[in-house]
Amino acid sequence: MRQGWRWYGPDDPVSLDDVRQAGASDVVTALHHIPIGTAWTEAEVARRKWEVEEAAPQRSRLAWSVVESIPIPDDVKRMGAGAKASIETWIASMEAVARCGIRVICYNFMPVIDWARTDLEWELPNGAKALRFDQDRYAAFELFLLQRPGAEADYDAPAQARARVAYEAMSEADKDELVRVIASALPGSTTEPLTIEGFREKLRAYEGMDAARLRRNLVEFLEAVTPVAEALGVTLTLHPDDPPRPLFGLPRIASTAQDYAALFDAVPSRANGMCFCTGSLGVRPQNDLPAIARQFAPRIAFAHLRATKRAADGLSFHEADHLDGDVDMIAVLRVLLAEDRRRAEGETIIFRPDHGHRMLDDLAASKRTNPGYTAIGRLRGLAELRGAIRALEAVDA
Repeated sequence: MRQGWRWYGPDDPVSLDDVRQAGASDVVTALHHIPIGTAWTEAEVARRKWEVEEAAPQRSRLAWSVVESIPIPDDVKRMGAGAKASIETWIASMEAVARCGIRVICYNFMPVIDWARTDLEWELPNGAKALRFDQDRYAAFELFLLQRPGAEADYDAPAQARARVAYEAMSEADKDELVRVIASALPGSTTEPLTIEGFREKLRAYEGMDAARLRRNLVEFLEAVTPVAEALGVTLTLHPDDPPRPLFGLPRIASTAQDYAALFDAVPSRANGMCFCTGSLGVRPQNDLPAIARQFAPRIAFAHLRATKRAADGLSFHEADHLDGDVDMIAVLRVLLAEDRRRAEGETIIFRPDHGHRMLDDLAASKRTNPGYTAIGRLRGLAELRGAIRALEAVDA
C-alpha cells in the first residue's frame, strides 16, 4: 500500500517538506480555492500537480495520487439527474483531473453539512487535544440554537433534559463557538459555511427527503458520471457518512455495508469504488470493519485509517490513537494488505493517516493548525500504521 498525506495546498501550515519528512510518498489534495460548483480547469489542476511533484526537484519525490474532493453541489443531492448542469460541471472537473494523470477521486454525498463534530479541542488525559462529537451538545445545538422544527420527536425526555443542561451551561461565547464548529465548515469540508438562518434554509430545501430518494439521487449521479470515469481510467471512491447516522432529520446513505452493497448493485461499474474510512464506519457499533473490508476489498482504492472511541451513551465519540479506540486496526490492515498483494502493479491501495491529535509543539497558542490535520499527530499516526504494516508483512510473508 502507498502512504498518503492530506495537504490543503500552499496555505496549509503543514508544508510539503513536512510531508516528505513524515515518510509519505503520495499527496491527497484538491483545488480548495475554487468555489463549489465551478469547473476545475486543466491548467489549475496542472499547476497544483506541479507544486506537488515538480516545484522542488532537489527534494524527495511526491506524487499527487488522490483528489479529495471534487465537491458535489447541493442541487445534485436534492435533485439527482435533474441537476444536469451541475453534473456536467462535475464531469468537466473529473476530465481535467484525468488529463493530468490522477486516477482516484474521493467524494461524499452528505446533505447540508458533511463531517460533523461538536468540539475541536477536547482535552485527553495526556494533555493532547482531539476532535469529539458530544451527543448532548449536538442535541443542544439542534433543539435550542438551530431550533429545527420537529427535532423534539428525535429525542426522548431524558435526552432533551441532558441537552437543556448542556445548553444552559454554555456562555454566549460557547454558543457562538458551537455554531461555528457545526455550521461553518470544517477543514476539507465540501459544503459551504452556514449561518443559523442559512442552515434552516438549507434544511427547508430538503423537506420530504427520505433515504430512498437520497439514494436514488446518488445512483442517478453515478449513472451519469461512472461511464465517463471508466473511460478515463478513474476510480470514484465514496467516503462514508461521518458520523454514520441521520443528522438534523435528514437521511445518510453511506453508513453501513448494506448501504454500499445497494450502490454497487445499482451501479456495478468498476469505476464505482469506496473510500474505506475506519474512523467514520467505526463510530457505528454494528459495523464489523474487517468484514466490511473483506466484502468490498476489490472496490477499495483509497483508505482513511484512524480510530474512534465511542462513549458510554453509544452516540458520542472522540478521535482515539490510530491503533486504539474501537477499531481493530490490525485486522483491517491484514485485509487491506492481502487485497493489495492480489492486485496488479499500479493498482495498489493508497491510504493516509486521518485526524491526528493536537500535541507537543502543535499545542502552542501561536501555532496555526487545521483541526484534525496537525503535523505531529498525523506523523505519530503514520509511524504507528507503518510499523504495524511492516510487522504484518513480515509475519504474513
